[in-house]
Amino acid sequence: MRPAFDLSLYLVLDPVQCGGHAASLGVARAAIEGGATVVQLRAPEWHKRAWLALARDLLPITRAAGVPLVIDDHVDIALACGADGVHVGQRDLPADVARRLMGPDALIGLSVSCAAEVDEANGLIDLVDYLGAGPVFATPTKTDASAPCGIDGLAALCAQSRYPTVAIGGIQLHNAVDVLRARPAGVAVVSAICRAADPRDAAARLRESITLKP
Repeated sequence: MRPAFDLSLYLVLDPVQCGGHAASLGVARAAIEGGATVVQLRAPEWHKRAWLALARDLLPITRAAGVPLVIDDHVDIALACGADGVHVGQRDLPADVARRLMGPDALIGLSVSCAAEVDEANGLIDLVDYLGAGPVFATPTKTDASAPCGIDGLAALCAQSRYPTVAIGGIQLHNAVDVLRARPAGVAVVSAICRAADPRDAAARLRESITLKP
């Protein structure tokens, strides 16, 4: 059975932005205490052994809190550490391949940035659990991202999607409420928590803004 999941506050944990392995564990723990509902580990600048070591240390933290741990891109790391799922992009393993490798109980997320990609995703019945739509705004944390779709573009993607859809890309505390007007299932953030002086407080303030969404 696939774990229940809540996309409200989706933390994309970048260990470089956090300051390394040990700091990343602290950020994850604090963010969960502040209200993060999913943790995705994304470490594109790290070699796989370091990525796997961090994933293995993150898993007890997320499991104890009942928060899913999702690995970005790399199905092999997700399988090796026993993560709850994997998130794939348009240039990664196809979602049907990821599902076959991960099995029926894993969470599978898929990135989309345009109507054609949402339309294709809508045909992947029972292969995908949620979509990540964006980037909403320009973001330096993912240099190969598509052009920003803006809030109106995000609203169109969310309305078209048959899946719960989390917004990602350039989302910070000051614009999170505006993003929520597009009616995503939640917001995904990177630097808003990873670079925060107090990750717990940053997560709590974001979660409060989500609770008070228009």
